[in-house]
Amino acid sequence: MSRRLKNAQLQTLTLDADSPVSLHQQLFLALRQAILDGRLKPGTRLPSSRSMAIDLKISRNTVLSAFDQLMAEGYLVSRVGAGSYVSDQLPDDLLQRKTDGHAPGLHTREIYLSKMAAPFKGKSLSSQKRSLPFSPGLPALEVFPFDDWARLLARHWRRPDQEYLVDNPVGGAKILREVLASYLGQTRAVRCHADQVIILSGSQQAIHLVVRAFAEPGDAVWMEEPGYPGIRDSILSAGAVPISVPVDDEGFSLERAIERAPDARLACISPSHQYPLGQTMSLARRLDLLNWAKEAGRFILEDDYDSEYRYSGRPLSSLQGLDDDNRVLYVGTMSKVMFSGLRVGYMIVPEDLVDVFLALRRNIDSHSPSIPEAALADFISEGYLAGHVRRTRLMYEARQKCLVSQLQEKLGDIIMVAPQESGMHLIAYLPPHISDTEVERDAADAGMLVRALSGFYNLPTNKTGLLLGFAGTPEKEMPQLVDKLAKIIRSKAM
Repeated sequence: MSRRLKNAQLQTLTLDADSPVSLHQQLFLALRQAILDGRLKPGTRLPSSRSMAIDLKISRNTVLSAFDQLMAEGYLVSRVGAGSYVSDQLPDDLLQRKTDGHAPGLHTREIYLSKMAAPFKGKSLSSQKRSLPFSPGLPALEVFPFDDWARLLARHWRRPDQEYLVDNPVGGAKILREVLASYLGQTRAVRCHADQVIILSGSQQAIHLVVRAFAEPGDAVWMEEPGYPGIRDSILSAGAVPISVPVDDEGFSLERAIERAPDARLACISPSHQYPLGQTMSLARRLDLLNWAKEAGRFILEDDYDSEYRYSGRPLSSLQGLDDDNRVLYVGTMSKVMFSGLRVGYMIVPEDLVDVFLALRRNIDSHSPSIPEAALADFISEGYLAGHVRRTRLMYEARQKCLVSQLQEKLGDIIMVAPQESGMHLIAYLPPHISDTEVERDAADAGMLVRALSGFYNLPTNKTGLLLGFAGTPEKEMPQLVDKLAKIIRSKAM
C-alpha cells in the first residue's frame, strides 16, 4: 500500500507500509532526496507535521522523527512559531549532485585502478539464473536427499558442541577434514592426511589462493586453451600474466607450454576432465608435467571439479596421487555432487605449505561456517554422499544419452555432437558461419542457459559450439527444449 503527499512540491513522495524499512526512515530518505534533487529548494517551508501526517495517513510522531533526523543532519532548520524550512546553508555542490536526471556518480570520470583491478573494469558479471535448463554444472537438485541433509543439520544445531559455536579452525572443522582425507583417498587416490585439507567457500577461492601464493605481478602462469574463465580471472587479479596453452586429444601439452613461456611459475590444469572440452590428460603427459615441476621447482594446480561422474569404468586417479615430490595442489568442490548454494570447496596442499595457505586464507576469510561442515562430515561418513553419487551417475548417463539422441535427430545435419565419458556437460560443435554467442543470447531469451564455446578461448579461434549441461535437465523436458534450441540454430544457418 502506497501513501502520497498532496503538496504540489512533493507529489512524487511515496511511502510503502509493506516495506521492511520503517516509515519514518522512508520519509527521511524521501525528503532528503527531494532536497538534493532541487525539488525542495533552500528556504522552502515544509508542510506542518500535523498536515503531513494527515496527508500520508501516518502518525504525527513518525513525521516528527523524520524531521528531527533531517534537522540533526542539517537539511532542515526550525524557526520558532514559523515551522520547518529547507536550510539555506547547504553547499552548492551537494545540491547539484543531480541536475541532469542521472544518478550521482554515473558520469564519466577518470579512475586510477591497480594492475590487479584494471582488467575487470567494464566486465559485467552474468545475471542469468544458473538453474535454467542446460546450465553446465547444474546437478539434479530435485533428487537430492534433502530430508537426510536437514536431519543431519538439525542433529548438530539441537545440541551443538561448543567448538562449533566459537571460531571454526581456519582450515575448517577437523571432523570434515578427516572425513574428506579418507574419502578422497578412496575415490580419487589422493594421498594426504587431515592437516593438509583446507575447507574453503568454493573452488574459486582455492584457485585464487594458489595463484596468489606462487605468482608475482608480471609472472607467467600456464592455463589450458580453451579453459575455465575463473582461472584466468584469478591470474589477472593477482597481476600475473595468463599464458594460454592449446590442448589436444591428450590434454595439456608441456612442450607447447614451454614454447610459449618457459619461465612460468605455475601450471593450472584439469587433467581428469579438461574444462570445457572433456578430454583426459594422458599418463605420459602427466608424468612429464610432474617431472617439470620437480626439476624446475614449480607447482601445479589440479582442478578436479566433477570427476565423480564417469560413465565408463571407475573415476580416474588424481594427478596428486602420482606426485612423489609434493608439487601438486589439488582443488575440489561439493557444488557438482551436492549443490552450489552449500558453498563448500576444498584444497589439498603439500605438508610444508600448510601454514602458508592457512595464513593466506585467514587474510581473506578467517574461517567458514562450522555447523554445515559438521553435517557434511556425517553426510559423507554415513554413506549418504556415496549413495547420492551412485544414483545420480546412472541418472546423468541416461540424461546424456537422451540429449545426444535428441540433438542428433533434430540437428544432426548442422551440429557435431558425441557423448562424453565423464562429466555433466557435452559440446555441440557448430559450423563456423553460425555465431555461438548469438545462439547463447537467443537461448537465454528463450529461457535456456547454454554457453558459447568461443567464450572459453583467449586466443583467436574459429571454433564455435555450445556447452550443454544435461545433469540438471530432466529427460521429459529435453524434446521440447531441443525443439526450441533447434529453431534458434536453424534461424542462424539460413
